[in-house]
Order: sequence, then C-alpha cells, then structure tokens
Amino acid sequence: MARTREMIQTRVCIDDMLGPFDCQLDPNNRWNGWLSPSFTLDVTRQLSAQTLQMADEYGYDCTDTIHVIEGRADSRDTVHIIDSGMTHEVNDDGDREPTAVAVRIPWRSLDRGASATISGVTPAAREAARRSESTGQGAARSVVVHIRWQWLSGGSDTAATVVQPRDGLYSIGGWEWTWHFASWWCVCGTGWDWHETECECGMTRDANPTTPLGVATWAAGATLRRLAPEATSALVDLYGEFARIISVFAGDTEIDTADDTGPFDCETLGEADEILRAALDEEGPGAPDAAGWQLVPDERTDRLYRVTFPALRQARLLD
Repeated sequence: MARTREMIQTRVCIDDMLGPFDCQLDPNNRWNGWLSPSFTLDVTRQLSAQTLQMADEYGYDCTDTIHVIEGRADSRDTVHIIDSGMTHEVNDDGDREPTAVAVRIPWRSLDRGASATISGVTPAAREAARRSESTGQGAARSVVVHIRWQWLSGGSDTAATVVQPRDGLYSIGGWEWTWHFASWWCVCGTGWDWHETECECGMTRDANPTTPLGVATWAAGATLRRLAPEATSALVDLYGEFARIISVFAGDTEIDTADDTGPFDCETLGEADEILRAALDEEGPGAPDAAGWQLVPDERTDRLYRVTFPALRQARLLD
C-alpha cells in the first residue's frame, strides 16, 4: 500500500546560509536525511534574494540561484537574459563567452499549460531581450527559474530549469540541497524543530520570551520555584539603585519570604534579584512596561511592579 503524504507547515534552513523560510513539506520524504520543502511565491522571492546575495558574495561558480520573473497573463511573449558575470571557454583557441541563459516566456499561454523555455544565449536572443518589455493589464503571473551555474558551462541540459508550481507551491532544492528543519530554543534551554510548538516544560514557541527582561522574568521565576514550585508571581520594587523582590505569591496567596519560617533563603532571593537587575541594566527604563510588568500603586514607591512568571508544567533550572 502506498504511503500517504503527511504534509506539515514548518520552517527550513541550510545552516546559517539560507533561511529560515516558511514552507510545507512531507517530513518522511527525505534525501540522505535532508528535507524537500515547497514554498509560496512570496517566500520564493525571499529565497531568490538570498541566493543572489550569496552568488555575489561567494561567486556564481559555486552557487545555485533562484530567479522570479514577473509578468502579466495578457502580456506578449518576452525574452530575459540571466547573466552570471562569469565567462567560460568555448573552443580550443581559448575563446570565451559569458555564462548566461535566455528564458522565453509565453505569458498568454501559461494558463493553458504552456511553459517558459530555457536556452543558450545567441545574438538574436539578446536582441529579443532588449526589445522585451512588460505589457498588459491582466492578472499577475510569475515564472521561477533555478540555475545551477557550476554545471551550466559544462553543457548540462538540466543545469537550468523552470520550477513549476504545484497547488501554488514551488519545490526548490528538494533531493539536491541540504535543507533541514529550522529550530527554536525554549527559554529553558531545550531546542525544538520549528513545527514542534510546545516544549516539555510547558512553554510554547509563540509565548517564548525573546527580550533580555522576558528571559530574566522566566529565569527569576525558575529560581524561586526551586524552593517554592507553586510560585506564580512576585512584587518587585525598582525604587533606588537595585531591583528587589519584596513579595512572592502563589495565585492570590502570599508566600512567606522570611528566612527562618518560609521556604526561601537569602541566597535564592538574592539570585533572583540579580537576574532581574542585570536584564534591567541591559534594556533600560522602559523595559518593565515592554515586558508586561504591571505597575502597582503604592504609597511608599512609584516603581512597584507585579511580575507574573510564565506558567510551566515543571520548573527547570538554568544551566
């Protein structure tokens, strides 16, 4: 029995060179362990821009490039020259010519199943490209071209191909490139593939704090929960030179913070204070409001905040 395709929404990248990009893929459809993603047209444009930047930085001779050619459904046919700026040897006399391709697009026939065609560049093709211009007022259309420059000068007839969309998505680099899942790192220190949206600790990807004070709020809560797992919030006084936790709560019930009667000791409270203090120093005066800290009216200080710790299934300690 044929295996059913299991398509998921996720993000992929190639190390820190390409991406991360939103995509759709079958996680079981792999080439030597690598993924085969499909992208929307907008994401394909982003991918194209990154490949062109890589080619400019590292050279076309070692880089594949993706090109998105825009047009209209009622436009007349156009010819487009895509030139790498490289040259290659064409005969034994050492004559050289630019490494380039000509893309001919029958815009009016695309919706009827026609496809763009790719060929070598001739004087006639260059003249046709000079005369080509976008015409028409019809629906926008796009043609996506994948060029493998390192193979093009060797005469490969598959070095440059038109990427045909399937269900509105473009499969690029599948069974060729080393695509892998982009990841997100939970504040607790655990890494997850992008589509795995909830950490074992209970933190979700979308709620995962990213600012220094957001991370510090979680860390201070984890520190307090080592001794009082029920802790949900605290009152923090920012008056004066240092941040200081003055009360800790489990829901609406205040937890005893006295050193000799409650669950806490001075070292743990001081550690939590220092975590918050360092983040506040890094971010500046507006950080508490930006992090969602709630200003609490108080006669003795105008800088008293209630800090709510992220709800977790289990508190994890920082490494």
